[in-house]
Amino acid sequence: MTQDGTIDLTRFEMVRGQTFQHHVHDDHQLAWASSGVVMVDTGDRCWVLPPHLALWIPGGLRHATGALRASVLQGVYLEPSTCPLAWTGPTVLAVSPLARHLIAYLAGELPSAVRLHAEAVLLEVLRPAGGAVFELPLPADPRAREVAGLLLDDPADQRGLAELAHEVGSSSRTLLRLFLAETGMTFNEWRVHARLQASLAHLAEGTPVGRVAERVGYATPSAFVAAFRRVTGATPAAYFAGLRDEAAAGR
Repeated sequence: MTQDGTIDLTRFEMVRGQTFQHHVHDDHQLAWASSGVVMVDTGDRCWVLPPHLALWIPGGLRHATGALRASVLQGVYLEPSTCPLAWTGPTVLAVSPLARHLIAYLAGELPSAVRLHAEAVLLEVLRPAGGAVFELPLPADPRAREVAGLLLDDPADQRGLAELAHEVGSSSRTLLRLFLAETGMTFNEWRVHARLQASLAHLAEGTPVGRVAERVGYATPSAFVAAFRRVTGATPAAYFAGLRDEAAAGR
């Protein structure tokens, strides 16, 4: 634990593809990439986290964290017995400019009273992200999970269900049944959500919509924007404008 404080902070510089395999720790954790993009997998769900989002991981929850590109992962660890925050499940949080600065501030050497005050302010400004957040359920069956992994690794993969089923030694009918039973989504719905989740990282970095559409498997920018609006209720530009307004309100 950080000297004279109640929050422990650890900084990990990660290369693309680097992963901390599934593990468990007693402390609550706030997983946040101050630069780059990380993915957190809790076994049955996963989240893509660009720098404007962080994930609250309750103590005792098994999870893995991987870097989708070169990233700096900031681990913020809190002792459950003294933590006033009450989220019992994984919770996506909006990282306001104030929260970002406080995390950087707490990484330095501070007098005990100053540190405790800064920690208290950080806990006060942490808020769940509003609007649509792409929480992607993951199938448990090994065949369906392998297909999910293929599409998460390459959202632009254009193979149809029959080709993917052949790749994993299954049938289209079996995969359709597994995705619906284990994720609550049809295969096509799941694929759309996976593509839109992948788009968040590119959009957060300012990549033009046309290029994002191509990278996540859409033939045209208009098809991508239509899918994004259908799921979130907003265009990509309006979605990120809302996040910026939310972050500004959290200063």
